Amino acid sequence: MYWSQVRVLAGPPKKMNRRRFIKSISYIYFFSCLNEFNLLFANDLRKVINPSLSQEQKKIMFEDSTERPFSSPLNHEKRNGFYHCANCGNKLFASTSKFDSGTGWPSFTESLPGAFKTKVDYSIGMKRTEYHCAKCGVHHGHVFDDGPAENEKRFCNNGLCLIFIPSNDS
Repeated sequence: MYWSQVRVLAGPPKKMNRRRFIKSISYIYFFSCLNEFNLLFANDLRKVINPSLSQEQKKIMFEDSTERPFSSPLNHEKRNGFYHCANCGNKLFASTSKFDSGTGWPSFTESLPGAFKTKVDYSIGMKRTEYHCAKCGVHHGHVFDDGPAENEKRFCNNGLCLIFIPSNDS
């Protein structure tokens, strides 16, 4: 639907003149475009820090794409350690919070404090919480309210966005 069609469908409210109505619709359209292209969020000023990222990693991290389910070797990782951002190396998750959700992506019950910034995502027609690395701003995945822990959170992460570094005791 084009923004000019809004006037045809709704028309201006009774106590608002046409010019003011068109102006308010223009502002709505302008800010929805900014939101669509992720220009309203300061944490979306993303840049490549790791030059050795693959094209698929760049597509996921910088274009908010998703890897195929059950394709990540991190789904089967059981050692103790930490999961880091593949772009900047920021520490994101402890291995103790990882669990098998059956969804095909590495899943975690909680992130490390301050690891992520979030925003609301309507890209598939439903409201979801998308999370990005707090240090470099790249996309990692979505948080859902169906996790097993007492906080009932499930951080569903793209495996290509993560690097696992085992601890010395594993």
